[in-house]
Amino acid sequence: MSFFAGAIIGIAVGVVLIAAFARAERARSRRRKDLAKTVAAFARMTVKDSKAILPADFYPAWVVFTQRQKLNWLNHHLDKIWPYVNEAASALIRSNVEPVLERYRSTILSSLKFSKLTLGTVAPQFTGVSILESKSEADGVTMELEIQWDGNPSIVLDVKTRLGVALPIQVKNIGFTGVFRLIFKPLVDEFPCFGAVSYSLREKKKLDFKLKIVGGDVSTIPGIYDAIEETIRDAIEDSITWPVRKIVPILPGDYSDLELKTIGILEVKLVQAKDLTNKDIVGKSDPFAVLFIRPLPEKTKTSNTINNQLNPIWNEHFEFIVEDASTQHLTIRVFDDEGVQASELIGCAQVPLKDLQPGKVKDVWLKLVKDLEVQRDTKYRGQVQLELLYCPFGTENNFANPFNPDYSLTTLEKVLKSEIHGTEGSDADKTTTKKKREVIVRGVLSVTVISAEDLPVVDLMGKADPYVVLIMKKSETKVKTRVLNDNLNPIWNQTFDFVVEDALHEMLILEVWDHDTFGKDKIGRVIMTLTRALLEGEFQDTFPLDGAKSGRLNVHLKWTPQMILRET
Repeated sequence: MSFFAGAIIGIAVGVVLIAAFARAERARSRRRKDLAKTVAAFARMTVKDSKAILPADFYPAWVVFTQRQKLNWLNHHLDKIWPYVNEAASALIRSNVEPVLERYRSTILSSLKFSKLTLGTVAPQFTGVSILESKSEADGVTMELEIQWDGNPSIVLDVKTRLGVALPIQVKNIGFTGVFRLIFKPLVDEFPCFGAVSYSLREKKKLDFKLKIVGGDVSTIPGIYDAIEETIRDAIEDSITWPVRKIVPILPGDYSDLELKTIGILEVKLVQAKDLTNKDIVGKSDPFAVLFIRPLPEKTKTSNTINNQLNPIWNEHFEFIVEDASTQHLTIRVFDDEGVQASELIGCAQVPLKDLQPGKVKDVWLKLVKDLEVQRDTKYRGQVQLELLYCPFGTENNFANPFNPDYSLTTLEKVLKSEIHGTEGSDADKTTTKKKREVIVRGVLSVTVISAEDLPVVDLMGKADPYVVLIMKKSETKVKTRVLNDNLNPIWNQTFDFVVEDALHEMLILEVWDHDTFGKDKIGRVIMTLTRALLEGEFQDTFPLDGAKSGRLNVHLKWTPQMILRET
């Protein structure tokens, strides 16, 4: 009996031991798999990942401060040599920057030169360094250095105005943070292994400075502060900021392929502005606009001045060359013309070219601000309307171009002309001989005023008695609908045909009025160019009434083109 009992106990113990061993093996196997996964995950970790997980105090010395030590080393040695750099760079800056400032000098200044220039005792600090991955050796090696400088330079400018006033202007409290890009390209098998270095300011994160008249206050002289600040910022923005780059040859060779090249054309139609800030004490502002992609005088376009108007209508066309659609932007500044005095800035705005779809017209309303970089206030300064079309080189024949600078032959005109004469656009180009054959887009615009919705109440004793006045701005043709009494949602369904002699520069204005026995009141208006009609041929849409508390206007437009050739 004891034998059987011992056997049973022995078997049970053996089974338990076997089960425990098997379980332990399975647990050990799972731990091995988990450890392998953990090791693999750590193997894929970067320094950036470790910084996101661990505080700086826990970084091991071999991971932690590899980049930081490099930056500390660079900054330490820059501090040591800064007195010598200051002396050498001051002379270099004086000789190289003065011509740049002169090139971008505001029109109200007659000269801008340094009378004193030292960079001070505080050296810039490197706060970051990175190497960008390149797709191939042909792209070279690209390095980016982030630099911060809160210096104590001593800079005094000798400024002379058009009126003959000479002013010593001190530039102080300079603060700068930016990322410089260095491109080592092309790579060669000869020391130092690259043929040239291109450098540029890829990103200007911060640029602050103050201007002060030595012994006085620069703000007491109208326009001077803004003119000098505008000159300095434009010079930095255009002379060294990416995509502009400076090329330094290291080895003999032709490096023209590294230079900035034109890649397309930006067509801009300055349509109108509304609700502009009034800068005049007596009367209203006399606004004009300045537009540019690069603020060089020869590349800057200026509109006509519209006198005594806070809601100007320009309808002017401009053309700009594009060198890098991914980083460049169109800038517009609206000024109040002050005659012989310096024009006063009303507001400015920007459009990044990367937001434009090539070959597609974009209609935008831009809110004007005082400063594009430092938002000094949030005061409402008005809005400006633009129509934009970006045309990359090589794609001109893939889409219709409704713009026409100075009556030149645009892509749209070539297409329309070839349809009329049964010839190809290229053949049309060949027919241009001694006499320049220019084209005006002529045709019939049919406008159907369908209805209006949600008009505001304007009559004291009723609703409103609305009618619509249609005006072709350039030709000054004017017609109107019938009056519908006591109606805030009138339906007219009236069609009017206009013979348009120059559709590319014409505008349609629809004004909604309230008819009264002893007068009339303007409710609101809609202003539109004929660009959309030229592109689409026919469309129907609803437009909000500008200048009204509420209300929308439903219209249908149809364009029937007819081409005219003019010998000049």
